[in-house]
Amino acid sequence: MASVDTEKKRGRGIYLLPNLFTTGCLFAGFYAIVSAMDDRFEAAAVAIFVAMIMDGLDGRVARLTNTQSDFGAQYDSLADMVSFGLAPALIMYEWSLVSLGKLGWLAAFIYVAGTALRLARFNTQVGIADKHFFQGLASPAAAALIAGMVWVGSDYAQQGADWRVLAFVLTLFAGILMVSNIRYRSFKDLDLKGKVPFVSLLVVVMVFVFVSIDPPQVLFFVFLLYALSGPIHTLWGLRKRKAERLKYGQEDYNQEYPQKPDQNKSHSRREDNDD
Repeated sequence: MASVDTEKKRGRGIYLLPNLFTTGCLFAGFYAIVSAMDDRFEAAAVAIFVAMIMDGLDGRVARLTNTQSDFGAQYDSLADMVSFGLAPALIMYEWSLVSLGKLGWLAAFIYVAGTALRLARFNTQVGIADKHFFQGLASPAAAALIAGMVWVGSDYAQQGADWRVLAFVLTLFAGILMVSNIRYRSFKDLDLKGKVPFVSLLVVVMVFVFVSIDPPQVLFFVFLLYALSGPIHTLWGLRKRKAERLKYGQEDYNQEYPQKPDQNKSHSRREDNDD
């Protein structure tokens, strides 16, 4: 009887380690909001990237230590909504979109709504969606796109009002991509526990060196390319399928209605005579 009570008490608890990283993600997002309100936009942008690191670690740690739980999943979604939804929208609004008036806060709201819808759809598709791909741009990547632009502008001491048109387009672009059906690579198939070639470690070192050269520009353009990779890959796939459909459709037509060279030749002669 005592052992049963002990198991029940354990069942009511939560796993500390992965939720610590989730709390770190939430704290970074909250810090980004406070920094943006104090006009410290560079610190706010950096905090979003710190939140991304924390968000990437909590899931990995939970899987590696076998400490996944429904509580952790829900807590992670709430933290993502703050860190990758509200925080980036507020940072962009305070930095640039405020100069557009009503259009500015509407664009920021579209981004926040896109984040909420993206997270809700992701939670309902857990277990049935293809783990190799995301449906729509992931909210951390969208947040990195917004924060990256603010970081680049702040690093060059640019006024956000001068970039308001580009900021408006980028915010809408990120918000719409999150709720789209465009697929993105999730990179969840990477095996972190298995052995890798020595050259892989060298590649990781080179990535860190490359980012350290100019973190704002490198990170912004990396996530911009990732955001564009989805639409480009989708358009390429549609064009390829259309070409295959036309090819096989013509072959099916020729098989069903085979051409008769003699009749076509005589028919063309009659047309020549009529001319």
